[in-house]
Amino acid sequence: MTHAVDIAILGAGAVGQLICRQLTVAGMNVGFIGRNALESSQQVLSFTPLASADDHQQIQAIPYSVPILTADALDNIRLVIVCVKAYQVLDALSPLLKQLPSQCHILLLHNGMGPHLALAPLINAQANGRGLSLGTTSQGVLRQAPWQIKQTGQGLTQLGHFAGAELTKHYRNALLAAIPNSEWVDAIVPCLWQKLAVNAAINPLTALYQCPNGKLAEPDFSEMIKCILDELVMVAAHDGVSLDQSFLHDRVYQVIRLTAGNFSSMHQDIAHQRRTEIDQINGYICERAQAHGLSAPVNAELWARVKQLAV
Repeated sequence: MTHAVDIAILGAGAVGQLICRQLTVAGMNVGFIGRNALESSQQVLSFTPLASADDHQQIQAIPYSVPILTADALDNIRLVIVCVKAYQVLDALSPLLKQLPSQCHILLLHNGMGPHLALAPLINAQANGRGLSLGTTSQGVLRQAPWQIKQTGQGLTQLGHFAGAELTKHYRNALLAAIPNSEWVDAIVPCLWQKLAVNAAINPLTALYQCPNGKLAEPDFSEMIKCILDELVMVAAHDGVSLDQSFLHDRVYQVIRLTAGNFSSMHQDIAHQRRTEIDQINGYICERAQAHGLSAPVNAELWARVKQLAV
């Protein structure tokens, strides 16, 4: 079965497993790249779909099987979807680039920003056919066990080209057909900045104040959120990305309301003593500010405080 796999997912976390499920249901030949697998094998996964308003009975989990591929069994792969944490991207992907076919396309699908800037020169240095696309998704999914996930919410998935050869029409159409409420956008980087704004406002504050997202709707946080977004919009403008601050402000508070009872990923990382993605969220804003000779003091303070908390 593994010889037919042409789409590989790197990162078997909640989002990676959700995308895998959606591609599998659409009839795509997809597998996971194993972390330490010595030989290709099959893995049974469990997926619990999102309940609809009409569902009055308990939703049953759906088991299904997916190939686990070794790093030396990637000759047929034409698309790699990278779903690891932002700080893991380069270390996880770089060793695989020489193992992947020259015409294999890379799609980054993670929180935060930064890895695309380091990866683009590596992609452009590869043989003809190698390309890099970026994506962002707001689909809700919970990882209940290593190979068990539950979908918790619908959301928008945006994908777009960034560097090198463009993703072929075949795979572009396949992704859009498989992932609900997905779209291909001509300018993906502004979309990533918009997602970054939501993460930059919600993640560090909920981690520092140990609260669910909904608490950030209180007036005590309004000035801090405004300052975070002020700095982000300024930095993005110097990066050539024009953002509507009023739109971002409304979007942040919309997410706060819609996810009021949720705990952000950074809150959970701190609670479980795991490394956070603060470097690729507020840290990225500060690094881009520094690149333009600017300062982003509010984001810098949040960056430093979360780093201290994570020690």
